[in-house]
Amino acid sequence: MKLPAHLHLDKHNIPYEAKSFSPDTEKGAANVAKVLDFPERQAVKTLIFQVVDTGECVLVMLGGDQNAISGNLKKAIGSRNIRMAPPEQVKEVTGYIIGSIPAFGWQPEGFRTFIEATLMDEPLLGTGAGNWGEEIMITPENLVKASGAQIVNLTIKSQ
Repeated sequence: MKLPAHLHLDKHNIPYEAKSFSPDTEKGAANVAKVLDFPERQAVKTLIFQVVDTGECVLVMLGGDQNAISGNLKKAIGSRNIRMAPPEQVKEVTGYIIGSIPAFGWQPEGFRTFIEATLMDEPLLGTGAGNWGEEIMITPENLVKASGAQIVNLTIKSQ
């Protein structure tokens, strides 16, 4: 089954591997990593944050076992007034429901995307394909290429 995320990668000649898992799997990056047998760090969480002052939404990618340090996230986005976008806004902005938002293929021109710098050290990353039960395995470099992400430090506290 070719989803829009697969078609985006195909169109741009970006290599990937499509994998499937049971849609009955409990939601969450850790669960996807477990059923597909790869480290939780490599299961990419795609989070949508909103800049409250401007209404701008941004995509933030972290490893399944990572959390962004608030100050690092605010610095990367360029605002101190940010929050997780509510589910209805995520659907409106991305066209997808929380749980399997692809990291690419839906962003309009100028949409900002960030990826945690330490993920670039991983051999392979898994990202949602847009349907729960479908995952895309892709190298970090190709994920950046496909998503147009800026590589930033979101998880290591600055001195």
